Amino acid sequence: MTKINASRREFLRAASVLGGTVGTAAAPLALNLSMLGNAAAQSTGYRAIVCLFLYGGNDSANMVLPTDATSWSAYTSTRSTAPDPIALRPVGTGRDLAANSALLDYLGGVLPVTPDFTQFASPNNTRTYAVHPAMPEVQSLFSQGRLGIVANAGPLVEPLANKAAYRSSATRKPAKLFSHNDQQSTWQALAPEGARVGWGGRLGDLVASGNGQAIFTNISAAGNAVFMAGNTVFQYQVGSGGATAIRGLPGVDANLFGSAAAGTALQNIVTADNQHLFAKEYAAITRRSVDARVQFQAAYTPTDTVVPAITQYTSPLTRLPANNALATQLRTVARIIAASTALGATRQVFFVSMGGFDTHDNQNRSHADLMARLSHAIGEFDRILGTARGQVTLFTASDFGRTFTSNGDGTDHGWGAHHFVYGGAVRGREIYGRFPTVGLNHDDEVGSGSFLPGVAVDQIGGTLGRWFGVSDSNLDTVFPNLNRFQRDLGFIV
Repeated sequence: MTKINASRREFLRAASVLGGTVGTAAAPLALNLSMLGNAAAQSTGYRAIVCLFLYGGNDSANMVLPTDATSWSAYTSTRSTAPDPIALRPVGTGRDLAANSALLDYLGGVLPVTPDFTQFASPNNTRTYAVHPAMPEVQSLFSQGRLGIVANAGPLVEPLANKAAYRSSATRKPAKLFSHNDQQSTWQALAPEGARVGWGGRLGDLVASGNGQAIFTNISAAGNAVFMAGNTVFQYQVGSGGATAIRGLPGVDANLFGSAAAGTALQNIVTADNQHLFAKEYAAITRRSVDARVQFQAAYTPTDTVVPAITQYTSPLTRLPANNALATQLRTVARIIAASTALGATRQVFFVSMGGFDTHDNQNRSHADLMARLSHAIGEFDRILGTARGQVTLFTASDFGRTFTSNGDGTDHGWGAHHFVYGGAVRGREIYGRFPTVGLNHDDEVGSGSFLPGVAVDQIGGTLGRWFGVSDSNLDTVFPNLNRFQRDLGFIV
């Protein structure tokens, strides 16, 4: 069931847009959105932003690495305590994952002089770089120019030039750093836990009027998230089967105790008009929720001929094919995008997520598998979208980065982290922002190798917002700190 704004007036305004005609998609996704793209020449066209949140705090220093001699030496000397078999080791210490019979074979052995994975050059950076060897899809998308890297990003109130600026009482810092709940909220809402409106929701507020049905502006395939909550727009929650039914009510295919007739009878009772104001409003909300689900399900693309099925990924832990829940979420997003015309949507914000990134322990095994699943899911999303990818931009986000130092079996809570931006409109094959110095005891770290961010969350959001068509003045209301930073990072056309 969707979250309903407490304001009766606002709910009636939002519900008033539900009367549009909804059809059923019948063409492949690329063709569907290609036709929509042609219409864009005469109107504003369709665009979607997808937030992919990595819950727990991704150790992005193990995901994107500089591979010049100085950086690699600092990486291996700080992160290796060989020959301890459970110690945290660099991600490039072995051979190709698929070529080995066990993950420990991949993780163990003598440290190489140079990293054993594909390196790439970044035109605006003097160093060479690589991604985790379990991420071939990401490596390929980077090489093809559809994926870029935002280096060392995180919540900031104002630019902090160095460690001394961070320690100064005269500078402003985000509240409650290094706390999971607070930094998840700060990434998503620019305020610690307790925030009620996220910046994805505020973007939705600004673009909803351009959608024929505002209720389908912000859609989460990963449950409730403050990122998606707006002042006027609320998040519509879905699963792989489509919109969630109100329990016991028909609303397309649900029933009560196995009886459709019983469900219909209950629906007639709870949606009947009532003289009591509270009951009357409750009935109206329920009725419109059922109607919205009927409309959504009619538009939601039903078959693999419209949106291709996803493949399994190969787990680096077992060397066997396995299901990838994140890829399933992204396919759900692709199915909704394919139905955007039928839903009357020209701008949509989506939310998907993946957990397991709080790697204080057992990081060698768990992080390799997380990287494999993340890479596979983004690769599958690209394959499914096809030529429609130019209308979609995905970005990763996470609580925080992790410490560059090891606790012996994993890493602890940090701050700045590297992130991916993907899409057909992304200026790929580039790293945006200054990559921090690798190692310890320098101006880019504030303790234990926690990197001081050089890019603010506001800048990532502001760059996406401009592409979305939001004016600079409105972006300043969505991102209150944006006017203190470079407004556009340039990673998107």
